[in-house]
Amino acid sequence: MCVIGFDTSNYTTSIAYLDGESGENCSRLLPVKQGQLGLRQSDAVFAHVKSLPELSGRLFSHVDIHSVTAVGVSTRPRDVEGSYMPCFLVGYTHAKMLSDLLRVPLVECSHQQGHVAAALWSAGRLDLMDRPHLAWHLSGGTTELLLVEPEGKNVRCTRIGGTTDISAGQLIDRTGVMLDLPFPCGKHLDALSRQAQGNDCFRVKCPGLEFSLSGVQNKVQQYFGAGNNPAETASYALRSVCQAVLSATRNAIRQYPNLPVVLSGGVASNSMLRSELAALDPVFAEPAFSTDNAMGVAILASRLSRG
Repeated sequence: MCVIGFDTSNYTTSIAYLDGESGENCSRLLPVKQGQLGLRQSDAVFAHVKSLPELSGRLFSHVDIHSVTAVGVSTRPRDVEGSYMPCFLVGYTHAKMLSDLLRVPLVECSHQQGHVAAALWSAGRLDLMDRPHLAWHLSGGTTELLLVEPEGKNVRCTRIGGTTDISAGQLIDRTGVMLDLPFPCGKHLDALSRQAQGNDCFRVKCPGLEFSLSGVQNKVQQYFGAGNNPAETASYALRSVCQAVLSATRNAIRQYPNLPVVLSGGVASNSMLRSELAALDPVFAEPAFSTDNAMGVAILASRLSRG
């Protein structure tokens, strides 16, 4: 018995299956030309339409389709009123056709809920789905600190902090593009930062659970313009992000004592961030399941279809 999950985000096309214990995620990054910061939604939709047949063919080549008991799909970025992106319609149409063909339940969730579920599954902490905890959703478009609470077999994610302007992923991508790195720039900036010798950063003000990163972008540009090399600039940008996230996390732990902290989203796979936050003993997702994937959607479909 297994479930299939679809996720067609603004960065990645993904399809996954879960047999209850193990699973497999097949993903492909959306193609972005050198120097560009992402895709228009119409181009993202087209890229998903092109990628899904190959990915589903690869996955279904060794999955017994007759054992599928449910199909899951992310239909929106976040589980809040007005959250919408056309790219998620691609995953929905494919998932709906498959569930109709197989006559099995179609389970809808948000991309953010999928991130949390994938992080917990990969860390071996699905028990946290049934108790309150704190979670960071750190991605290309989102930097939110969440209070995650059980909602039946699903989770309810309430924003309690994070950025007030650009996301950590946007800062990382803009820094990477400035340094002529491929988009999305996260793993490339991470690798480049390891060559740095210094530990400069811009100290982001974070008196509570929120902070601003738009000023950091200006500081990073000034830092590079002052003659610092790409590796030092990459480290400067990432250390500034880490300092802000670390400060907000410490404040959240004081405000919500005894709640575990989970790191999810593509930025959560960054090696510097993991090192800086390690002292707080958070729950880290495996890097492969920090980035956009459909495994979390499959996990939620498995849980919700069982009632």
